[in-house]
Amino acid sequence: MSDAVDQIVGQWASERPDLVDDLWPVEMLGRIQRVALIITKEVKAFTAEHGLEMGEFDVLTTLRRCGAPYTMTAGALVKASFVTSGAITNRIDRMEAKGLVERVRDGADRRSVRIRLTEQGRQVIDVVMGEHLRNYARLAESLDRAEMDQVAAVLRKLLEAHGDTTLT
Repeated sequence: MSDAVDQIVGQWASERPDLVDDLWPVEMLGRIQRVALIITKEVKAFTAEHGLEMGEFDVLTTLRRCGAPYTMTAGALVKASFVTSGAITNRIDRMEAKGLVERVRDGADRRSVRIRLTEQGRQVIDVVMGEHLRNYARLAESLDRAEMDQVAAVLRKLLEAHGDTTLT
């Protein structure tokens, strides 16, 4: 059996035989890119079914998993989300309008604003997160648990090598 990456590598090997020995990274990285696109498409559709954008879902999960009182600074959300401060501001604006989060001024420093998950936001993410995990399981069902653990270990090693070891 072959996939699109096998076809891509085969085409390059045919067109540029001089590159055959250098195509090996495409075998893995090309597949990671394609899987990421497939997962992004699926998660985007999933979140839309729940009236959320992917970025909003990301903010909800980030706030919920940080624990009570479910607050973070916008700067911490930027670091956790790999987006710009402008993108976080836009997300927070939309989410605040939906009643999912609220901006809370720090009592000690009024210039400092924290983003807090509202009760409605917590209820939404508590329902959606379980469904999200079932959706992820569906997306990965072609692998058994041992295979998933192997893939996770290899990808962890790759992420560590590129410094992706912390959200803060």
